[in-house]
Amino acid sequence: MSETLTAHTIDSLDNIDAAAWNKLTASEYPFLRHEFLAALERQHCLGQNTGWMPQHLVFEDKQHYLIAALPMYLKHNSFGEFVFDWTWAEAYHRNSIPYYPKLVVAAPFTPATGPRILIAKEHNSNDLQSSVIDTAIEVAKNLNVSSLHWLFTQNPSPPSEHSLLHRVGCQFHWHNRNYYIFDDFLSDLTSKKRKQIKRERRQVADAGIRIKRVPGLEATRDQWQTFYKHYCSTFAEYGNYPALTLGFFTEIAATMGEQIMLLLAYRGNSVVASSYFLIGKNVLYGRYWGCSEKHPGLHFEACYYQGIEYCIEHHLEHFEPGAQGEHKISRGFLPTKTRSLHWILNEQFSAAIAKFLTREADQMELYIKELDKHSPYKSAPNPC
Repeated sequence: MSETLTAHTIDSLDNIDAAAWNKLTASEYPFLRHEFLAALERQHCLGQNTGWMPQHLVFEDKQHYLIAALPMYLKHNSFGEFVFDWTWAEAYHRNSIPYYPKLVVAAPFTPATGPRILIAKEHNSNDLQSSVIDTAIEVAKNLNVSSLHWLFTQNPSPPSEHSLLHRVGCQFHWHNRNYYIFDDFLSDLTSKKRKQIKRERRQVADAGIRIKRVPGLEATRDQWQTFYKHYCSTFAEYGNYPALTLGFFTEIAATMGEQIMLLLAYRGNSVVASSYFLIGKNVLYGRYWGCSEKHPGLHFEACYYQGIEYCIEHHLEHFEPGAQGEHKISRGFLPTKTRSLHWILNEQFSAAIAKFLTREADQMELYIKELDKHSPYKSAPNPC
């Protein structure tokens, strides 16, 4: 690490000036804004219940100005990560070696690609990126954790004396091809897929449902309470735990509402479904949805078509609607690679995991090629 910088970990973002932290991210990626991460900490979304323990790594110069940081968490499970390593943990357990705790560099509960090594633009360099990685690994060794993981990273892997394992995943993303209106997007699709989308949108309209998009700064507490009931109902339906609290949603609506959109589906005067989006630089992120009434096509309208329409209207280039879901392909979302980086302390396990990741990457390439055959577009969009 540069002799002019000192590094230490903090267990709360309240210990860091919000403006200094946000300068590192330029607020382009909403999930790592100080307001977002601090709200997770303050509103009881992290800690022992979910297994996310803040251990943010920060780098300061001699004047104590924040120069770089890693949003880092000590984990006692793999909950809320979406880069699945359960089999790795199982293999450790079979060999009587603890896999937990581990460290992850990520936005909690967020399977969205973005920066993970945060460095002020005027200081950014490959040398500093490499130094940040090396320091993080030293912290991992000092904490006696099994491993360190950068999840959904868009950062390239700079040169480092430590070997980082690369893992490739797949999500389904939509790309704006300079569409002017939604019908321009439909005209790019095959006749069969175009008719399918029109039919699904018509089903929603025929059910007497109207959609209202509410900017985060304008959403009322009653509207957030309704959304939160829907959010919890979705997790209950699938037997999962809703980690985010109502307080979290209302806090970020107040502190960063310009990057939030709440979508409400009304039938008469009742809100029967809702979904929640965040807005980054040229990117829309779809996150959660839920409903109190099930109607054909309503999920697709609230989670996909409204998002696509919003991107077209606001000239956003890219739409990430969340993790997984091959059903998204027929609705205009194409397979897109995601990446994560991994450092494994145990050399034998590191070698074994490296071999597994090589095989997995080959299988992922074949999987994506097969999915590409089912593209709904008449001509292939530019590869991403």
